[in-house]
Amino acid sequence: MKNFIKLTQLFIVLIFLNSCKATINKEELKKDSKTQNSEQLNIEKNKMEVRFSCGKEGISKFLNDGWIIVEEYSEEKICTWKSFPATKGCDMEKDKGCKITTPDKIGEEKVYLLEK
Repeated sequence: MKNFIKLTQLFIVLIFLNSCKATINKEELKKDSKTQNSEQLNIEKNKMEVRFSCGKEGISKFLNDGWIIVEEYSEEKICTWKSFPATKGCDMEKDKGCKITTPDKIGEEKVYLLEK
């Protein structure tokens, strides 16, 4: 009987020790995650991607605000589309299935990666 009581007390002490340790680990994780979130927010605030397409420019506004161009590249982009009927008797307003849409003007989209 004495052995049973000692084993029970030992299990109770082990359970309490394990539960305290888990709580301490969770608090450390919470503290670490808070610092990581604040660091990520600072990084996100300092970098930005800006896109200008089809001859529209506005990068000078960002450069005047103190942003620096880290990387610049351009991609081909369709600026306007044109539609025409697929057959001679096709009414594009009534029958949307007979309307064919193709690219009209192809331009360039410039992408700027900015950093402050």
